[in-house]
Amino acid sequence: MRISPRSLFFAGTALLVSVSPVRAETLRDALIRAYESNPTLTAARSGQRANDENVPIARAESLPSLTATGNYSETFDNSAATLFTPDRTLASQANLSVPLYAGGVIRNTIRAAETRVESGQALLRGTEASVFSQVVGAYMDVLRDEAVVALNRNNVEVLGVNLQATRDRFDIGDLTRTDVAQSEARLALAQSQLQAAEARLIASREAYVRLVGNPPGELAAPPPLPGLPSTVDAAVEVALADNPDLEAARIDAEASGYDVRAARGTRLPRVTLTGTGGYTDFPGSTNLAAIHSASAGLNVSIPLFQGGRPAARVRQAQARESQSFERLIGTERNVIAQTRSAFASWQAANAVAESSLVAVSASRLSLEGVRAENSVGTRTILDILNAEQELLNAQVQLVTARRDAYVAGFTLLASMGRAEAEDLGLDGGALYDPDANYERVRSIIGDWSDDPAPEPVATRTNGVGAQTATVAETDTPQLAQ
Repeated sequence: MRISPRSLFFAGTALLVSVSPVRAETLRDALIRAYESNPTLTAARSGQRANDENVPIARAESLPSLTATGNYSETFDNSAATLFTPDRTLASQANLSVPLYAGGVIRNTIRAAETRVESGQALLRGTEASVFSQVVGAYMDVLRDEAVVALNRNNVEVLGVNLQATRDRFDIGDLTRTDVAQSEARLALAQSQLQAAEARLIASREAYVRLVGNPPGELAAPPPLPGLPSTVDAAVEVALADNPDLEAARIDAEASGYDVRAARGTRLPRVTLTGTGGYTDFPGSTNLAAIHSASAGLNVSIPLFQGGRPAARVRQAQARESQSFERLIGTERNVIAQTRSAFASWQAANAVAESSLVAVSASRLSLEGVRAENSVGTRTILDILNAEQELLNAQVQLVTARRDAYVAGFTLLASMGRAEAEDLGLDGGALYDPDANYERVRSIIGDWSDDPAPEPVATRTNGVGAQTATVAETDTPQLAQ
């Protein structure tokens, strides 16, 4: 049984919105936009609708087939013409064929198609979780890189003030030229680091546009992740039960068994009920009467020798069933490894974030102490520069660890099968239901029941301008708080 943690996600999002004076874009907003218009996800839905059609295609083989033919001919020249040779002939015929027995081929083909619809729906869940994981990663990348840019800009400003103060003290003979050179070098290095950070921010914002479909704007801090496991064994247990890729692999193995049975059925007799009706007229001939006929019967086809084709098909289906078993085990291995790796990464990133928070606090106190000691001549300018760099490094490590912890936590939820729209509470409107299309088309038997011409669902981004590295002025970037 899957327990949806949507209430926790809603609560976290609502809290973020309520404390923001101007509503920022939330992670939930980004996920909803991606859910509605991400091309990877909308294409996967279209692919699943195409997969649904395999069921009525397979079922058509079990239904009656009715065909009609017509023929009109006119004789222009006939040297052997007699009194009974018509000048014109108009003929029509209807043929009815009703399959009665096909050795289980049709029945098992239908079952295989129905089973693969279930597999496709599980894969659609996996695609949904994969897209959401990418969106969460892009969202957190933007927040991280905005914080890093803000920290580096602040560092450039601080080093600029330091350089000016160093030059002033050099002018009055209190410091040496070496001190000025050290300050100039450290400022130049900080400026290059800022430019690199701005480039990374632009790349992160472009990735966000690609996944979500619109520019990030001002992003709110993400809500707490719900339903994270307490132990790695608990995470693996849930993943083995609910991971969509693993579920799809299990269902594919079941479908392969139906393929084997269908292949075996090609060696068995086929029984078909047939009916034929015909009508022939001779327009313009008064000496010939119209002819009509009707017949019905059973057609039994018993394969005696087919050149080894049925056995080859059976062996081929068995080999593919064996392949599906191996893929199932391989998928299970991947799920276990991914879950354990995500759990370890999540724990490690949380530990790094806690240590980095201590390092930031200690580095800030250290910088204040070094500045005070420099004022009484016990510390050099280089000591101040080093302390400032250590503080910046600790702050960058903190925001990076917080980003890594959140992304790893969401990746863990995805591997556990807990990162889909229903789990995350994205049902502000109607959620996409793949069963709705399947139930609609599975019993359609009309030959002219086309769907409307398809139109794109995903939104284009060619109208979105190039992203910049502009960061709103803030004392405490979201991930640095």
